[in-house]
Amino acid sequence: MPILVQKFGGTSLSTAEARALVIEHIQDALQQLFQVVVVVSAMGRKGEPYATDTLLELVRSNGNRLPDREKDMLLACGEIISAATMCSLLQAAGISAVALTGGQAGIVTNAVFGDARIVSIDTSRIKKLLNEGHVVIVTGFQGKTADDDFTTLGRGGSDTSATALGAALKAEYVDIFTDVNGILTADPRIVEDAKPLEQVSYTEICNMAHNGAKVIHPRAVEVAMQAGIPIRVRSTFSKDTGTLVASSDVLRGDAKQVHDKFVTGIAHFPHVTQVQVTRSDHTHYDMSLQVFKAMAQHRISVDLINVTPSGVAYTVFDHVADKAEEIIRSLGFEPKLLRGCAKVSVIGGGMSGVPGIMAYIVEALAKEDIPILQSADSNATIWVLVPGDHMADAVRALHKTFELHK
Repeated sequence: MPILVQKFGGTSLSTAEARALVIEHIQDALQQLFQVVVVVSAMGRKGEPYATDTLLELVRSNGNRLPDREKDMLLACGEIISAATMCSLLQAAGISAVALTGGQAGIVTNAVFGDARIVSIDTSRIKKLLNEGHVVIVTGFQGKTADDDFTTLGRGGSDTSATALGAALKAEYVDIFTDVNGILTADPRIVEDAKPLEQVSYTEICNMAHNGAKVIHPRAVEVAMQAGIPIRVRSTFSKDTGTLVASSDVLRGDAKQVHDKFVTGIAHFPHVTQVQVTRSDHTHYDMSLQVFKAMAQHRISVDLINVTPSGVAYTVFDHVADKAEEIIRSLGFEPKLLRGCAKVSVIGGGMSGVPGIMAYIVEALAKEDIPILQSADSNATIWVLVPGDHMADAVRALHKTFELHK
């Protein structure tokens, strides 16, 4: 029997009504003759009793001195509570179920507590339980070290757990259930007529996720892409199949899914600062090396990088801008910082080699009197930096220009 991995996020598990819908999705999969592995996140969001952020606040309010190893022990509790709760509900619905921690499910990681990486997955126990007729519930976001210590996988870890298990089990699909009906062409809180996408490529969704779309974590997509496992991003609150994420070749092979749009979606990322460092004379030919090496040494992530003979320009998150400025000044340079900017991204696998896309972007923003502070591009994405108070207007203008509402 084919295997289906279903991952349910915190909002899908936070209320009795939502959990009842989760049971229905599991029942539907069983009726379609799938063997089902269910990956669960901690229930709810910050402020709710078992949410990950609530557990972190418990640490902060009690001295904030808990070592990383013990912190992972605490954070693992949220998913364990979810798994036990769902096991109880499935049993009550007449469905045989077994709950496993990440470690019990065979997920072995390195020992980087708080941001561990999966080293290997032994699926033998899961397969045995599936073949015995059980639904297997696995705690997301966690694994174990070779010494059997709990580890957590960092933000988006439950998505990564799901796709990694899907890859190891050679699943038919990995279904990521959220509170929205698939992946949309833009954030519906900004663009009222944003439309759900029937399909996107791994590359496109990776770019959307890296650039602010929060439906699925990019690391999870990369795991699925390497294994060639299709992902479906679905809503817990709907029976729709949502958005299919697969390789471009697979999507092109489905004649029903062919579309002729160059652009797939618009993403945005607020709260970034533009940093410009200009050479004051002709003696600092290694200035860019000094600047970027210093950023790396202080673990400051840089983005939107432009290097020219006269200097460098790049962006950092607003919350580290003061630190970045201090570091650059310590090197003897005078940086110019523009805080409160936003990165807006135009994403589409069909843009590569197509002339005129940048002209459309410039024209759309110029019509709205939105200045472009900086830009960069790859074969599937064009990024523009705009003042933060123009971000929403920029997203709407670009969404309209590329007719993504149609």
